[in-house]
Amino acid sequence: MSVPDDASSLEGEVGVALVLTPVANAEALAATCAVAKIRMDAVPTPVGALAVLRDRDGDAPAAAAGAISRLLRGVPVVLLERRDGQISAGRWIDGARDGDLAPGLVLGDAPEVLEDVILGSATPADLEGVVSSVGMSRLKAMRILAAAGRAHRRP
Repeated sequence: MSVPDDASSLEGEVGVALVLTPVANAEALAATCAVAKIRMDAVPTPVGALAVLRDRDGDAPAAAAGAISRLLRGVPVVLLERRDGQISAGRWIDGARDGDLAPGLVLGDAPEVLEDVILGSATPADLEGVVSSVGMSRLKAMRILAAAGRAHRRP
């Protein structure tokens, strides 16, 4: 019998990982993630875009949640992971994990699309309005972010 050095290998594989954000525009979230080199699909919802992470191995979901929360300074985000039928939720702010949350409370008032994605009954390919950061050039991402900034400043 051997005991692994890294206990994370005992936890099972992450089936779905997503980051809940308050970003109103899925395209802006995808552009932000493209600049940060985070491979994800941004799903629009009435309460903010979801970043459905494509890289789910090892610490990749936590690193992505940290990077997104650093980019959205002062704004908390929530990392949801489904692993072996169990859902976990953690709050991140300014690049650091700020504690665990009860997944039931997070999902309680969440839009239906969030539940569909985290439970695996829908994928980003099944949904409308999804924007991917994969393949988005840095130049295009910067243009999207500049346009979103201008639109936000308009009265």
